[in-house]
Amino acid sequence: MDVALATCRVLPEPDPDESLLVAALAQQGLSVACLPWDDPCAPFWSASLTVLRSTWNYHHHREAFLRWVDGLGGRVANPPGVVRWNSHKSYLLELAQAGVRTVPTALLARGATVSLDRVLASRGWVDAVVKPAVSAASFETKRVTREQVDAEHQAWLDRLLADRDMLVQPYVASVEDWGERAVVIIDGHVSHAVRKTPRFAGQQECVSAAVKVEPDEQCLAELALAAGMRRTGAERLLYARVDTARDADGAPMVMELELVEPSLFLAQNPASIALFAAAIARWAKG
Repeated sequence: MDVALATCRVLPEPDPDESLLVAALAQQGLSVACLPWDDPCAPFWSASLTVLRSTWNYHHHREAFLRWVDGLGGRVANPPGVVRWNSHKSYLLELAQAGVRTVPTALLARGATVSLDRVLASRGWVDAVVKPAVSAASFETKRVTREQVDAEHQAWLDRLLADRDMLVQPYVASVEDWGERAVVIIDGHVSHAVRKTPRFAGQQECVSAAVKVEPDEQCLAELALAAGMRRTGAERLLYARVDTARDADGAPMVMELELVEPSLFLAQNPASIALFAAAIARWAKG
């Protein structure tokens, strides 16, 4: 087998990229299989390259997932060190420290006793988003205003903090008009972007057709990617997605740097399908 596309045994939602990519890889002359990472009998050992795609339950089993990725050694994209670093959203704090404009983020440590109202008051945030630091598909992600914070919200935060680190961020109003823009990068080259609507726990993802990547968005995306590569020592990344939004002054900032298993919205830009398949072929043969 040339390429294994890693998925999971029970997908929480369909992967619209999968069938497009499988067909494009076949056109590249590559043998390909979609295999669940959480199936111990799946023959990943026989693949020249494993590409992480829809491993969308990893946030429930992060340490087991990271052990599995480590076991693939150099035959996985993105590389294990990148996956470990990027699978915990504390990377946003590191990007900010490296000079990359990011959405302001407060990290709440697992096991801590924290008043949500005090966190919002201390930061001057009247409208905020609260979410786990290890998450996918908007798992346990809530928007809450300071006026809404009550015993129920506090109990929800306390329950989650008992088991996991949490993040608190200001709600970025521009996601409602300009939108949250997902900039897709394939093997170091900016491919396209889409506009995503805000998504919270229990909601489906909704994206636009491909949109123009503005110069300042591209500059920020490339800056964030370079910072992540320096931090992890990675020389190349097969894929990346940089989700951006604009602050109150109109400047773009990083909402997420997705290097583990992001949807790449291939259908929104058909040219990206062949581009990604060709990049995978280079990696598999290299």
